[in-house]
Amino acid sequence: MPRVGEVTRAAWAGLRQAAATRAVWFGFLGSLFILIGSLSPAYLPQASPVWDALRAWRIDGPTTRWFGTIATLVGLALMLEAWFRLRPARRRALGQPQLRHWAVLAIVSLPFLLGPPIFSHDAYSYAAHGWLIHNQLSPYAVGPGILPGYYADQVAWVWRGTTAPYGPLSLWLSHGIVNIAGFDPYLSAVLMRIPALLGVMLIGLLVPRIAERVGVDPAMASWFAVLNPILVIDFIGGAHNDSQMTGLMLLGIWVTLRWRHWWPGALIIGLAASIKQPAFLAAVALPFLVHPWTSWRWRPTAWAALKSITSLGLSVAVFAGISVISGLGFGWINAINVPGMVDTVSPFTVAGFIVQYPVTWAGLDPTGRAVITIFRGIGAVAAVLGIVWFAWRHLGRRPLHFISYSFLWFAFCAPAIHSWYLLWGAVLLPVTRPSSRALRWAIVATVILLGFNAMNFGIRNGLWMMVLISFGASYWAVHTHELSQPITASSRPVPESGR
Repeated sequence: MPRVGEVTRAAWAGLRQAAATRAVWFGFLGSLFILIGSLSPAYLPQASPVWDALRAWRIDGPTTRWFGTIATLVGLALMLEAWFRLRPARRRALGQPQLRHWAVLAIVSLPFLLGPPIFSHDAYSYAAHGWLIHNQLSPYAVGPGILPGYYADQVAWVWRGTTAPYGPLSLWLSHGIVNIAGFDPYLSAVLMRIPALLGVMLIGLLVPRIAERVGVDPAMASWFAVLNPILVIDFIGGAHNDSQMTGLMLLGIWVTLRWRHWWPGALIIGLAASIKQPAFLAAVALPFLVHPWTSWRWRPTAWAALKSITSLGLSVAVFAGISVISGLGFGWINAINVPGMVDTVSPFTVAGFIVQYPVTWAGLDPTGRAVITIFRGIGAVAAVLGIVWFAWRHLGRRPLHFISYSFLWFAFCAPAIHSWYLLWGAVLLPVTRPSSRALRWAIVATVILLGFNAMNFGIRNGLWMMVLISFGASYWAVHTHELSQPITASSRPVPESGR
């Protein structure tokens, strides 16, 4: 067992090696520019105390919008450049040593730790939920707007009257952070990065370990999943509680692979679900990480179904216990449709809007929403059917494939799609041994999602055309100069049940 001194020296060596790499500092500058860009009306609430400083410097007008948008675009381009330069296959081809992914992540994400939440107002909602609990009000019963003041003012207007859809453990973590912040509204939102960082630490620790156990190159898996710009921006910069859910889910998977027993992993998945409920999906697959299900004969099928249901039952029991002990109960059920209240570029929502236009124009739907609602319902049905198909094809023999693909498909079919939803399945995608073509498409999807975030930012700042043209040029440069490079590394054909 290594001594503390040896571990410390190895850690400093990893940090020094990362700090001596130019691509890492590209990523650092990218984060810094994005942080500067976030200090604009696009994502900075008008109730934020940061505006006092901007007004004092007289840069709270059009200058802030223009400079913020340009800084964000430059930052996104730098982060993409850094990500591609750090690709393990590229570094091997150039004869460069592999870097410690945690050291790279520590340097690249450092600017985000010093500023307000970026690209999303969700952290402000978390703070408001913690404030409600402090005032003996359940976020499952009332929205943040019930208590007028800075906490409510920071929340995006669309969420001020809605109840919380999150699990009880997430709400109690928010309550604890509000207490730690001394009931300061802005600081409460900033400190939501504490649990988010714990989730990122679990992801960074476990992705390479899971990859190694199933015979996949840990460096490649860490590069795609842990150093992915979307993870850095959404989980660290945006402080989304999806980070904790994903980290705990990976912990449940790793514990199952490491100790060859699925029931402890199921208990951990219950903790993950008490942050966000979609984690329950992983519990269904845990038993097959230990003993693959390879036959459709009635006896092994019945036994597999029993184990899967038992695993899910253990997770549900933990979730239910936390719900009861917390005193919050199961009120999140009433808010299950809250995430879909905003219109995003979700494929089924977009299709609904396209069909809705002629229907509304013809006067067939005075509400202007009926077709959109129907298409969202179709998306929900497609999500269920897709997950069933993945279960039939992958669950018994390739459970990690089932978890990853099902989460990605669910995010694709959801009424509202956000980049952090896709991270649920994306962190496991590299351990499914995707083909070079599939991984390349995943990289392209990463660039497109970053482009969507930039577009959303530009629309909020009133400069969407500049964002569209600039990011289009950036994507073309990435496609021409980077996506033609090697992206995969050799892997050993080890079953997903591990060694």
